[in-house]
Amino acid sequence: MGYVDEVLASVIEKNPSQPEFHQAVKEVLESLRPVIDANEEAYRKDALLERLVEPDRQFMFRVPWVDDKGQVQVNRGFRVQFNNSIGPYKGGLRLHPSVNLGIIKFLGFEQIFKNSLTGLPIGGGKGGSDFDPKGKSDREVMAFCQSFMTELCKYIGADTDVPAGDIGTGAREIGYMFGQYKKIRGLYEGVLTGKGLSYGGSLARTEATGYGLLYLTAEMLKCNGSDIAGKTVCVSGAGNVAIYAIQKAQQLGAKVVTCSDSTGWVYDPDGIDVAALQEIKEVKRARLTEYKNYRPNAEYHEGRGVWSVKCDVALPCATQNELTLDDAKTLVANGVTAVAEGANMPTTYEATQYLLENKVLFAPGKAANAGGVATSALEMSQNSERLSWTFEEVDSKLQGIMVNIFHNMDDAAKRYGFEGNYVVGANIAGFEKVANAMTAQGIC
Repeated sequence: MGYVDEVLASVIEKNPSQPEFHQAVKEVLESLRPVIDANEEAYRKDALLERLVEPDRQFMFRVPWVDDKGQVQVNRGFRVQFNNSIGPYKGGLRLHPSVNLGIIKFLGFEQIFKNSLTGLPIGGGKGGSDFDPKGKSDREVMAFCQSFMTELCKYIGADTDVPAGDIGTGAREIGYMFGQYKKIRGLYEGVLTGKGLSYGGSLARTEATGYGLLYLTAEMLKCNGSDIAGKTVCVSGAGNVAIYAIQKAQQLGAKVVTCSDSTGWVYDPDGIDVAALQEIKEVKRARLTEYKNYRPNAEYHEGRGVWSVKCDVALPCATQNELTLDDAKTLVANGVTAVAEGANMPTTYEATQYLLENKVLFAPGKAANAGGVATSALEMSQNSERLSWTFEEVDSKLQGIMVNIFHNMDDAAKRYGFEGNYVVGANIAGFEKVANAMTAQGIC
């Protein structure tokens, strides 16, 4: 049994009932085989892979809070600090009923390589809770966030661990958490990113993940003799990433015809109306069933089905494992040329392999959706310098970072004989920087 196989078997044995974590580790280590085989003796001697797949530390804690009826509720909070070899831990806080330790570990592991790919000095971490902010009053959300931060504040700091937003954690939640951190620790520092503009937030942070996804997708198409302009695009999701991916795609000349939420999906042959989508989701916090009120020619369907629509480019922007093998087969049959992940690991392992085998350009999430964390790191820089950059300055830096990410993963894939395989390229490019830093710092 080779070194990679030994580590994979150990991860499954030590972390039972964590399938998302197993999947993330397998996807990364399988694609790293050429690098690991070339350096197996040194890596095995230093147990580099064993140290890479084991978090530095993981916290799980009780979060009690009082609802509007006076009833005490109890949720479970998590923070996994995975690897800080190239900088302080950095990664979002996910608030969603599906959150458990395995999902947080999968996200934190992915974050190591995503953050490395940005070229910025940030390590990998992730956190969150099984609390669901949907349907809660502002006061209930504040009560939860204050209780959550009362415990979390013991383990984070501007030069230690800098959380950010994620699914369920927007500007409102970050504001409540920042206020509680400041009150307890007595520090006004850039300990959270995604903050409001009035207290240290960065312009373009809201748009960053969606915009970054399109900057990388456009560069990938350009370098393969194509152009995003004129393409028909299918997007899943209707949250922050999806909305701004749709907006930027349309600015670049593409036509986006779908979006979705947890109850159903919309097909709009005339192109998704971003203003209507923003009003439904960001203002009303309503369901996509309302979209037809704005666009009578659009179709609303219950359940899932975004990937049944014929398109040139598919951008999964909702959640993990939403694009299955059957979906991949449908997309290929319908002539898709490129898939880029806006969410974290939204394509199953089998679907990813099928797309690669059928010569579909495929940009993995750790590269394609790195724009959010890249801009979070830019927010950290602005906080440290007590400066605020213009939208155009941040957007320009973001575009440069995403273009560089594409070329770094493209170059890494070519160096190891996997030209065009950006899954292998992204993992190798992210891994090499982390592995070199870990080796330089000794066994710690």
